[in-house]
Amino acid sequence: MREDRRSNCPISTGLEVLGDRWTLLIVRDLMFAGKRHYREFLQSEEGISTNVLADRLETLVARGLVTKSGDQTHKQKARYSLTEKGIALLPVILALSGWSQKYFPETRLPGARALLEGGDALRRKLEARLRKEHLG
Repeated sequence: MREDRRSNCPISTGLEVLGDRWTLLIVRDLMFAGKRHYREFLQSEEGISTNVLADRLETLVARGLVTKSGDQTHKQKARYSLTEKGIALLPVILALSGWSQKYFPETRLPGARALLEGGDALRRKLEARLRKEHLG
């Protein structure tokens, strides 16, 4: 993981933290699919490889978007949770979904459309749910 930034441009910095497809898909799965364990992330339809998943989870933890803790159900299992910084990505994820649905009609799935049409009220409800589930 690169520690220094190439520039102080906010878009460049954001892309250095989130700029590959896998990172945002892991965040998506934490937000919308209820995935919290390594093996669950491997089951996404996009087919992330184990080494890429391990690297992206490590980066998300190091950057403070996700926490990693032990799982009470199994000693060797880790549980991943969004931090407040990670939850704050919800509007970004929703905006990306909205852009994709507008310009790529094949992405207009019922669940994704509902997120887009729900507006600020739904976003606030989702943020509250994520805070409860991930922050306790």
